[in-house]
Amino acid sequence: MDRETVLRAAVELADAEGLRAITMRRVAQSLGVEAMSLYHHIPNKEALLEGLVEAVLREVGEEFSGLSRSRSDGGLASVRSRCLLARDVMLRHPWAPQLINSTPHIPFGAIAHYEAALAELISAGFSYHLGHRALHALGSMILGFVQEPFRPSGLEGDAAEDPADSAEFAALMPHLSAMVEAEVHTTQDRSLGWCDSQAEFEFTLDLLLEGLARRQAGGDT
Repeated sequence: MDRETVLRAAVELADAEGLRAITMRRVAQSLGVEAMSLYHHIPNKEALLEGLVEAVLREVGEEFSGLSRSRSDGGLASVRSRCLLARDVMLRHPWAPQLINSTPHIPFGAIAHYEAALAELISAGFSYHLGHRALHALGSMILGFVQEPFRPSGLEGDAAEDPADSAEFAALMPHLSAMVEAEVHTTQDRSLGWCDSQAEFEFTLDLLLEGLARRQAGGDT
């Protein structure tokens, strides 16, 4: 057993049961060993969670490596492909965005992905100034997800929504209520959160990339 074996087991456990299942004891049980044996490879739960982030970002990097070998186009088309490939990884590990958002420091793997995206923009004729703005605009989409302003707690539980609460919300926020009712995601639409469906992700990504292309073509530096 080594560190990579432990991390693979932790990823599989998180995929099956979510982040709440991730403890040193549970990961050890999944490997058929005592928890103390994990400490030879990973010192504590914090390091284990950091390792999960590392593992997922490495998987994103492997997807990008395949993209580099199979495609010759660059620039914004490549940035779009990178974002969608990263999203495929996040959809395989839907717990990952929450964990990445909560990490106390920027993982090196994430920085490497932003470096690669910026390189594509520069190759397309972007200045570093406009490239900087592009990275801010794209944000976590480069890693395959959007950062939601809030996550309704009820979405993670089994409790049914109180009709009285729904009626009160509709009375106070009629337009938001009507929008939510009209825009309920279909079960076929892959989603990472309340406002992070596949359709919304691609719409926002294309809107940003089209706007950036116009800026660059117009000589914005």
